[in-house]
Amino acid sequence: MFPLKRSNNSQFLRGRLWEQVFGRTEMVAAGGKNGRSWNLGVVCILTVVALSVHIFASSVVLPLFKDARGGGGNQSRFFPPASSVSGNEQRLETPARAMAVGSEEIRVSETSGSLPTSIDSVINLDHGDPTMYEKFWREAGDAARLIIPGSQTMSYFSDVTNLCWFLEPEFAAEIRRLHRLVGNAVADKDSYIIVGTGSSQLFQAALYALSTSPEVAGRGGAWPLPVVASAPYYSSYPAATDLLQSGLFRWAGDAVTFKDGREPYIEVVCSPSNPDGFLKTESVASGNGMVIHDLAYYWPQYTAITNPADHDIMLFTASKCTGHAGMRLGWAIVRDRDVARRMIKFIEISTIGVSKDSQLRATKILKTVSDRYEVETTEESAKLFHFGRKTMRDRWRRLQAAVAASNVFSLPIFQPDYCNFMKETTLPFPAFAWLKCEHADIEDCESFLRQKYKILTRGGMHFGADAKHVRVSMLDRDGTFDMFIERLSSIEL
Repeated sequence: MFPLKRSNNSQFLRGRLWEQVFGRTEMVAAGGKNGRSWNLGVVCILTVVALSVHIFASSVVLPLFKDARGGGGNQSRFFPPASSVSGNEQRLETPARAMAVGSEEIRVSETSGSLPTSIDSVINLDHGDPTMYEKFWREAGDAARLIIPGSQTMSYFSDVTNLCWFLEPEFAAEIRRLHRLVGNAVADKDSYIIVGTGSSQLFQAALYALSTSPEVAGRGGAWPLPVVASAPYYSSYPAATDLLQSGLFRWAGDAVTFKDGREPYIEVVCSPSNPDGFLKTESVASGNGMVIHDLAYYWPQYTAITNPADHDIMLFTASKCTGHAGMRLGWAIVRDRDVARRMIKFIEISTIGVSKDSQLRATKILKTVSDRYEVETTEESAKLFHFGRKTMRDRWRRLQAAVAASNVFSLPIFQPDYCNFMKETTLPFPAFAWLKCEHADIEDCESFLRQKYKILTRGGMHFGADAKHVRVSMLDRDGTFDMFIERLSSIEL
């Protein structure tokens, strides 16, 4: 530290402390060189004092304050849930915010997938985060482990001889193998497989490919092309369609009430349906429609596999098949080469392909799934679809029992069907529960569950339905689901 030097000049000695710190012109003129030394010394002293106070506050006072508030180092405040926000967009939570419920603040962990820590914690079942599969893959151990050397997957290109030049050949082979095993889709060599960053990107790629087809122009269609789906429809369809305000297509709402079938249009068929779990077919009876089939949930843990789906455009995603939502990987099976080419162009322009690292990991995951079904000695608990079906069956039975004992709620009634894969007649066990508040005093079921019971769901208005309904994820971890059933069972009016 610089020593303090005083000037003998009487005018300088009469200077005020703030003048010494900020170095007024008259001080410098009066004090000369020694005045500048005095100024520098004072600045250094005040800087050291300020740093000391900051360190003390950060290391001592702030932790004590957090402990007193009960926040701890692993908790953060909660931002209003997706289902409380207007619009149909797929929403994200912002952790470091707070939402008041009555006179209290709801607190959750920083990640939406974290377990509730107490009976008063928020239970977030708004998203379809498939963390229930963690248990299966944890027990799988090294079977699905993959090491990627630093020198691998460096090029943009995977197979320049393939129409989808960024599709890893091994991944394509495992996709076809898995569909043959399950029998849920026709994926022969005559069809084109396109990989995307989740089925969300593939959905937008399909919209682009269909709306720019020469057939649409030849039929004299007017742009933007209407896009419809029968309600209740997946809440992200409207937002994904209208996100960029494209001049090629626009969201036109419920397919059942759509009246413009004489002109070209696009219908999206999600089967089994997100959110209600029922199997669906096209709703608009017209020869001018082009159809995208979203088959994300057409797997044997959720519904009976009655026959292989065979449509022009079929979308699948790893997140609901194996539970690996974080890989951000989906695939489309497309019949027409020109449609496939335009979908590939969309992905090429928007993201210059799809992560090869994710594709290699997905290849290993799908191979592990198929391998275990081809080994007769493998126990059912080590087979993904059997594990998933048992888990979903048990959860649905518990939810149905809780709802039956209640005078507040109701659930859809499903009919059994024969599953060609499981070789048995079975009920559907959808990934989401389409829960209805039947009580006359409850007009908004989402707000009722959120404000009074700290259960976060997605309201029916986001799906083109009424506010009496909510969508509840059935895919969270066991601890979260257990707490949900316990809390739901306690509701009495």
